Amino acid sequence: MAAQAMTSSQSSRIEALKAKHSALSMRIEKEQQRPSAASYYLQKLKKQKLVLKEEIEGLGRSSTA
Repeated sequence: MAAQAMTSSQSSRIEALKAKHSALSMRIEKEQQRPSAASYYLQKLKKQKLVLKEEIEGLGRSSTA
């Protein structure tokens, strides 16, 4: 039963990370459409998005192992 609770917890964590990843994608797209998009800000957002993606992938791999 403890393993099932952990899986549910991991699933919830992955879903939360995916939601943040999606929100960052929208922010990046919105920022890129601005005529005076700040490149440093875009880099920061893209790095955050990459970190989330890597964490999602890591959690996905650990749940299938």
